[in-house]
Amino acid sequence: MMSQYYETNQTKGTPPEHDVIMRGRKLLDITGVKQVESFDSEEFLLETNMGFLAIKGQNLQMKNLDVEKGIVSIKGKIFDLVYLDEQHGEKAKGFFSKLFR
Repeated sequence: MMSQYYETNQTKGTPPEHDVIMRGRKLLDITGVKQVESFDSEEFLLETNMGFLAIKGQNLQMKNLDVEKGIVSIKGKIFDLVYLDEQHGEKAKGFFSKLFR
């Protein structure tokens, strides 16, 4: 099942791999990021090759962003990392856009 997802999800121009590396619960390096949907000091919403990823925490800051390579680095105190299903992606965008107004 997952192997099918990996095969069909790799398209030209997008980074093929998605990794989340956390160091000491205070620094996140994320690869395979297609887009940063929204962010503030308590919440980030990223669109990745594996679906939407919501990151919650305290004093969150974008430390590094490389759009070409699809790499995002976030620092702060990490509370929560949640993947949102593909079919809930649009709902997530609407939900998070309300939070960030």
